[in-house]
Amino acid sequence: MDTARTTAGLLADYKDPSIPTADRVEDLLSRMTLAEKVGQMLQLDARGDIEDLVCVKLGGSLLHASPETMLKTADLIAKTRLQIPLLMGDDCIHGHSFWPGATIFPTQLGMACTWNPDLIERGARAAAVEIAATGLHWTFSPVLCISRDLRWGRVNETFGEDPYLIGELGTAMIRGYQGEGLADNTAVLATAKHFVGYSETQGGRDASEADLSRRKLRSWFLPPFEKAVPAGCRTFMLGYQAIDGVPITANRWLLNEVLKDEWGFTGTLVTDWDNVGRMVWEQKVCATDIEAAGVAVEAGNDLIMNTPQFLTAAQQAVQDGWLSETLIDDAVRRILTLKFDLGLFEDPRLPDQDVQQAVIGCQAHTAINLNMARKALVLLRNDGTLPLAGGLDAGSDGRAQHHGAKTIVVIGPNADDPHAQLGDWAGASGQVDWMPDGHPRELITTVLDGFREVAPEDWTITHSRGADIGELLPDPAGTTYPDGQPRPPLFHSASVNIAMQLDAIEAANEADFIVAVVGDTVALAGEMKSTATLDLQGGQNALLEALIATGKPVVVVLIQSKPSTLPDAVLNGAAAIIEAFNPGMQGGRAIAELVLGLIEPSGRLPVTFARHAGQLPVYYNQLRGQHGNRYADLTQDPLFAFGEGLSYTTIEYSDLRLESDRITSDGTIKAQVTLTNTGNRTATETVQAYIRDNVTSVTWAEQELKAFAQATIAPGESTDVDISIPATECSLVNASGRRVVEPGAFDLLVGHSSRDTDLLRAPFTITR
Repeated sequence: MDTARTTAGLLADYKDPSIPTADRVEDLLSRMTLAEKVGQMLQLDARGDIEDLVCVKLGGSLLHASPETMLKTADLIAKTRLQIPLLMGDDCIHGHSFWPGATIFPTQLGMACTWNPDLIERGARAAAVEIAATGLHWTFSPVLCISRDLRWGRVNETFGEDPYLIGELGTAMIRGYQGEGLADNTAVLATAKHFVGYSETQGGRDASEADLSRRKLRSWFLPPFEKAVPAGCRTFMLGYQAIDGVPITANRWLLNEVLKDEWGFTGTLVTDWDNVGRMVWEQKVCATDIEAAGVAVEAGNDLIMNTPQFLTAAQQAVQDGWLSETLIDDAVRRILTLKFDLGLFEDPRLPDQDVQQAVIGCQAHTAINLNMARKALVLLRNDGTLPLAGGLDAGSDGRAQHHGAKTIVVIGPNADDPHAQLGDWAGASGQVDWMPDGHPRELITTVLDGFREVAPEDWTITHSRGADIGELLPDPAGTTYPDGQPRPPLFHSASVNIAMQLDAIEAANEADFIVAVVGDTVALAGEMKSTATLDLQGGQNALLEALIATGKPVVVVLIQSKPSTLPDAVLNGAAAIIEAFNPGMQGGRAIAELVLGLIEPSGRLPVTFARHAGQLPVYYNQLRGQHGNRYADLTQDPLFAFGEGLSYTTIEYSDLRLESDRITSDGTIKAQVTLTNTGNRTATETVQAYIRDNVTSVTWAEQELKAFAQATIAPGESTDVDISIPATECSLVNASGRRVVEPGAFDLLVGHSSRDTDLLRAPFTITR
C-alpha cells in the first residue's frame, strides 16, 4: 500500500472511486476495529436516540427514520472516525409507507389480482423514485411468502398462494426497485422476504413454528426465492420462525447450503426484528446473548436488525474464542460491498427536497396507481345489475354520462375510511409515531369520494355508515414485548348499533342502488394480528342482511386485508360482489368507475376464498389422496377459487391444440387456444395454464399453474393465445429431495380459473 495515500489529509484508498470495489472494501476493513466491524452489522431503530445509535453503538444501518431524522444522519456520520455512510432502510411495502404524501399503491395481495408483471414493475419503479428521493436506500419488499392459512395476519403483504405467480410478480417488483442497477440514484435495494416458510403457521398464528420438511420446502416454498437470485435481488430477510426446531436465524442448511452454495447468492442477509435476541428470550434455544450472536454469525447472517446488545455480545464471543473474527469480516465485506455498489461513499444519497417536490405523489405516479387499482378489482358475482344502468360513457371531465337521474347510497364502515383503503404499512397503520393521522386525506379517494367524482352530475350520491367494525383495547399483558417492541392492542368486535343501522336502511329505501362497502380494518392486519375467524366483524353482517331485505339491488364491495367468509344473505341475495382488498389511494375512484361501467373488470383472484374458517387450508394446489372430498358437515369446495373473476361480457374457450403431444424432457410444451368474446363489451382475459402430472413417484399437487397470458378481445371477435411451458416446469421433488421431470403422461389444462369446470384439457407425454 502507498503509505502516502494513508497520510492524514490525503485520500485513503477506500475513499477513491477509481479503485475497484473489492480493493476498497479490503482497505477499509483493514482500518476497522472489532467494535467498528460489529457496529456495521447492526441495523438499529432510528426512533431511538439517534446520536447514541450512530456515534456510540456505531450502527451501520438504520430503519424507521422520520423525515427529520433523515436530515440529521449526515452530520452524525461526519463525527465518526472512518465516516462510513449509513445504509438507510424501511418497510416501503406498497409505496413509501411512512413519508407524508407518497404514492400508496394497492397492497401486494391487491397487486397480485392484476396478474400483470409489467404493471407491477412500473409501480415498483415509481415507488423507488419516491423512496430514493427521501434518503432511503433500501426497501424491505417484496414479500415472497405463500399464503395458505387465511387466518394469518400478513396475508395482505403476499402475492397469494401460488409459487409460480408469486415468483413472476416478485421478480417484476425486484426489477422495478433496482432499475438499471444500484449505481442509478433512483434505484433502491429490494429485499426477498421472509426467507423461508414464515407463512406456514400453526393455526394461523404469526411466527409460530413451521412444520415443513426439506422436501416440502423445495417443492413450494423455496422456488419463489430461488427466482429472486438471478433477478438480481441483493438482500434477503429472514423469517421469524423455526423449522423442525431450528430458528431460521440459525439454519445453516438454508442460509449456506441452499441459498449461498446451491443458488450462488452473494448478497446480504438481514434478520427480521430482534431475531437474534428472540433466540434467547422467546425461542429459548440460546442461553445468552453472547451465544446467540455467535450462532447467528456462524449461520451466515450479516445485518442484525434491532438487537442492540449484539454490539457487545459479538465482541465478547470473539474475545472468548467462541466466534472467529474471520466470520465477522466476511459479513462486513458483504455490507460494505453494498454501500460501495450504491456509491454511498461518494454520494450518501441524502434527502433531496427539490426532487421530493417533483416526484412524490406526482401525476405520473398517480396515473400508474389508478391503473393498478382498476386492474386489481375482481368481480366475483353479478346478476346483471352491473354495470349500473347498463354501463355509462365517460365525458371529457371523467364523469359518467347518462340520461335519467338515479340515486346511489354508499353505505358501510369502509365506504369513507382512508386507512382501511390503504391497509397495513401506510402512515396510520401504527408502525411509526410521526404520522398519527396517516397520509394527507386530500390525496386519498375513498369509495364515497369516487362516486361523487365520477357519477353523472344529475345523479344523487348519499351516504350512511350503517355499522362499526370494532374498537381497540389495551392488552392486559402490557404495552411492549420483552424486546421493547410495541404489543398491539386487543381487537374487540363492535355490537350492532341499531340507530346507525336504521339510518342506513332509511337511506337505502330512498335510493335506486345500494353500494355496501364492508371488510376489515388495519387493527386486523399485519404482524401479531392473526385472527381466529374469517367472519366480517362488528355489525357488518347484520347490516348486509338488513340492506338485502330492502329488495333494492345491493352491490357488496369488500375492502379488506384478506378473504372473509360471507353470510348466506350476501351469497344468495347480493346483486354483485366486488373484491378490492386494500386498493390504495386511488381505489375508491377505481371502484366507482367499475360499478358505473366506465372500466371493465379484469382482476383475477391470487388466493382461494373459504366458505368457513373450518375449511382451511383451501389453496387450490393441494396434494392428492384423502378419504372422500368433503367434510361430514360441509363441502370442501371453496367459495371462490384461485384464478376466478368475472368480466362484463362472456369469453368462450375452444380448440386447445398442442404443437406436439410428445415432448422431450428438455423441450417445450407449445399450444394455442382460441378465445371468443360472445358479449357486447371489450374484455381483458387472463388465460391460465396448469399442468397435471397424472402418475407420480410421490404424492403431488393435482395441478399447478405454469403460465398465464392476458388478451384484450373486442365484442364478437376471436383471438388465438399462445402458451409456452418449458418441460422443466413439469417437475416435482422426489423422495430423495431432488427436483426432477418424470417421464410419462401429463395434461395441459387451460382456462378461466383453477376450477375443473373452467378448464380445457390436452393430454401429452414427456419422454426421456
